[in-house]
Amino acid sequence: MLALSNKWAPILASQRETGMGYQVASVFLIDGRRFDHVTIVDGSNTRVRDSTGVPFKETEIGRIVVNPG
Repeated sequence: MLALSNKWAPILASQRETGMGYQVASVFLIDGRRFDHVTIVDGSNTRVRDSTGVPFKETEIGRIVVNPG
């Protein structure tokens, strides 16, 4: 699990929830990689689909876009 800092709170709060208390998003890294189906609950990145862990660090994130629900 990757705990996101307060830096991302306004960005996540401005986007709709996918379901009750969580968001499913695409995470775009600074180096150009993209991870879809990232589940974010209470500001924590809890799961990346098809990955056993979170394959990136917060410092690598360039943008988070919540997928339309």
